[in-house]
Amino acid sequence: MEVLIKIVQVILALSFLVLVHESGHFLFARLFKIRVDKFYLFFDPWFSLVKFKPKNSHTEYGIGWLPLGGYCKISGMIDESMDKNQMKEDPKPWEFRSKPAWQRFFVMFGGVLFNMILAIILYGLILFTWGEEYIRTEDAAYGIQCSSLAREIGFQDGDRILAFDDRVVDDVPFHTLQVDLIRTRPAVITVLRGADTVRFNFDQNLIAQMLSARDMFALRYPFVVSSVPDTSLNVASGLMAGDRIVSLNDIPTPAIQDARQILAQHSEGIVYAGVQRNLTVMQIPLKVNKQGMLVVGVTNPLEFIPATVKEYSFFSAFPAGIKKAYQTGANYIQELGLIFTPKTKAYKSVGSFIAIGSIFPGSWNWEIFWNITAWLSIMLAILNLLPIPALDGGHLVIVLYEMITRRKPSDKFLEYSQIVGMILLLGLVFLAFGNDIFRLFT
Repeated sequence: MEVLIKIVQVILALSFLVLVHESGHFLFARLFKIRVDKFYLFFDPWFSLVKFKPKNSHTEYGIGWLPLGGYCKISGMIDESMDKNQMKEDPKPWEFRSKPAWQRFFVMFGGVLFNMILAIILYGLILFTWGEEYIRTEDAAYGIQCSSLAREIGFQDGDRILAFDDRVVDDVPFHTLQVDLIRTRPAVITVLRGADTVRFNFDQNLIAQMLSARDMFALRYPFVVSSVPDTSLNVASGLMAGDRIVSLNDIPTPAIQDARQILAQHSEGIVYAGVQRNLTVMQIPLKVNKQGMLVVGVTNPLEFIPATVKEYSFFSAFPAGIKKAYQTGANYIQELGLIFTPKTKAYKSVGSFIAIGSIFPGSWNWEIFWNITAWLSIMLAILNLLPIPALDGGHLVIVLYEMITRRKPSDKFLEYSQIVGMILLLGLVFLAFGNDIFRLFT
């Protein structure tokens, strides 16, 4: 059932984004009185699932059978349809190629523009409806719990991360720290270690491992008992709700993670716990079960680490949505920089629809769905701006060249560049699917 829900979410989100993107091209084309021959969701090689042509309309609308996007076939334009017969005829007044360069620029930019506007609207509505809730890095008062990779980088349990190079990360959401570190690729990391400010160099050769690693940083928080159930091994130990375990066998345990490591070493045994109750610390012997647990309830970490909650009015949500869309776009551009930097091996993280599907939750959650859709809208806009023939960015470069030089490239040049672009895109598709298939079997 979870897989089905993920599939439905992927299809719904991408279909919506493709329709918005192609509508941008369509509406600008019609604004400048350019005919649109076909407007399709999904591709329709050989046949389509649905097609219709309204009376007195030049446009055929339809749904194809190949769910790899969609397209808007604009009359008199060399695109993925590679319609050479039309280009052999003399230009018609209603064709794309007959229009001035500035109009053709807006027709090609329309898809990207609509995706950007959609992301702003979605982020604004999300902020207005649900607001924001996250833990700031500054508020992680007990520091970080490190994975082995984080320790290899130079972090230690209990560190409080202060800055990447000169960029202070106090207000960065804690759950994005790993991604933020990868994006910024700092030369120097600054942390607060105990009472000392410590700086160490960041080995960027580790980025490849970081891209495939999960949960490099976790929140540390104290071990405070919330309850001692009747079924607990330690129901008669004297342990009470509100007690804080500050040591085990005289080894300090400032965080629950420290206690868990010690308990794991004493399964089916007894540990002597230093228990702080009010202002008094007492020693209490506690039994450990086979799984290395005391079988007691633990207080929620948010009791000690405050979450930042922001609520937005309707009119304040949309300026905040613009800011969020801009920051999301800037972050994604940094991530693209990683992909084009071979030593990071970030190209191995390129994914297809399978990878996109994996980021959706297995149960339906509208807030998460719209957040992912807004992010995908930004991603689609930026990817389409890449100066690759066959993408909007490639067409825009050609139009800008014409606007600057006053020289229009030949139809043959446009045809060959489209072929090169399609080959490059097919290569990216094979890379994406290849990476996904490799990850499925490793």
